[in-house]
Amino acid sequence: MFRCVPIFTLLCFIYGYSALYADELKENKSGIYESSGLSASAQGGFIHQMDADLDSGGSFSVNRFFVQTSPTYSYGNFNSISLSLGYGFDSYDFSGETGLGARGPWDDVHSFRVSLPWRWKINENWMGFVSPTLRYSAMDGADFDDALTGGGVAAFSYRYNDRLSVGGGFAVMTQLEDDTQVIPILIIDWKITDTWSLQTLQGTGAAPGPGLTLSWQPNERWLVSFGGRYEELRFRLSESGAVPGGIGEDRSFPVFTGIEYRINPKASIFFMGGIEVGGELSLEDREGRTLVEEEHDPAGFLGVSFSASF
Repeated sequence: MFRCVPIFTLLCFIYGYSALYADELKENKSGIYESSGLSASAQGGFIHQMDADLDSGGSFSVNRFFVQTSPTYSYGNFNSISLSLGYGFDSYDFSGETGLGARGPWDDVHSFRVSLPWRWKINENWMGFVSPTLRYSAMDGADFDDALTGGGVAAFSYRYNDRLSVGGGFAVMTQLEDDTQVIPILIIDWKITDTWSLQTLQGTGAAPGPGLTLSWQPNERWLVSFGGRYEELRFRLSESGAVPGGIGEDRSFPVFTGIEYRINPKASIFFMGGIEVGGELSLEDREGRTLVEEEHDPAGFLGVSFSASF
């Protein structure tokens, strides 16, 4: 069966889960796609989510680490094909004497993503993009085959002028013990003024969610961002845990602000802070039947990330 996911609105702009690929549809500002040959990019970082109280009792916090690398072969005129490899590590700490906090349903979750983004220039205004993707998300001790999902993305973007590009498409992704997601995508890259811009952005780690950011760049070195994104991490539980072979899910909407310092045109570091709202955790058995589903209080977070191209 297929499940068409409703897309939420932020600042009157709708975007889909796989907006993590939006940056592939834009002209790369560091220039790594502008000429033929091999190149690479890398990004990574760390985020600490502070304690959040659970509705049924107890609390939890999370430390999140992520890294991604993308060797790319460019064959001129903004055409390229990449091998994108991503890894995320989410370490949960549950505490409390009642509710889900006392149960401690999971701890460390590993996520991997492999995709083959292919980007090509159709003509002076149109760009195309496709990317088959394979993902793995699970605790240690889970069966490998039971933690795999896959799918793909297909999208196009149209460049109206030097300041505005928009795009659309769809993504199809299988889910652990759930219906296949069919997700519409809308992509935007809008330079509102010489210093302000509005763009879709990718999330973090191997299974990121979509986002939108408003940025102010007073000079070439510094950039200040304000934004939000939807994050959903769905993973297989250990065979030796409280719910053997079950499924955990963590959903939230982080709202953040951050400052980026560009060390040079091809490397930058980003400091961020914000609050997660609309957070919800769920616990399911191995067939996907919901055992526990509850909301948690807003939680603050702090983080740092880097990006570089070679």
